[in-house]
Amino acid sequence: MSTVHLRPARSTDAGKVGGILSEFIDTTTWMPRIHTRAEDVGFAGHMIEKGWVTVAEDAGQIGGFVALDHEDIQSLYIAASARRSGIGSALIAALKEKAARLSLWTFQANTDAQAFYMRHGFETVEETDGAGNDEGLPDMRMEWKRGTQ
Repeated sequence: MSTVHLRPARSTDAGKVGGILSEFIDTTTWMPRIHTRAEDVGFAGHMIEKGWVTVAEDAGQIGGFVALDHEDIQSLYIAASARRSGIGSALIAALKEKAARLSLWTFQANTDAQAFYMRHGFETVEETDGAGNDEGLPDMRMEWKRGTQ
């Protein structure tokens, strides 16, 4: 992607945002599909309706999104075709400009996400056996605080 533009998501973006989420689930061998693709779109629409979602686009194409509820990152996904293009870094940088602290959960199996977040100053603060999430997968909470990196 050449020039990434970040903007608040609109209701008409729910299909694309849900599609990016579905694509990750469909192409990740360790990730169980517990919701239909239509439910993924509905979930995206719900997050957009709450005002949580920022999308990253280039030439009108959404390449990724982040959903932030106060200081908690609920979702950050990049389309497969746009991964390693700087979109994720741009989304995180925009959040860090406005926050003193950010927190998120990621699956322990998602080592790429862990490495990405660690590069951006996040540290692991808690690990669980997955009993508290819908997927039943071991997960971890990571946190970033202004001034720690």
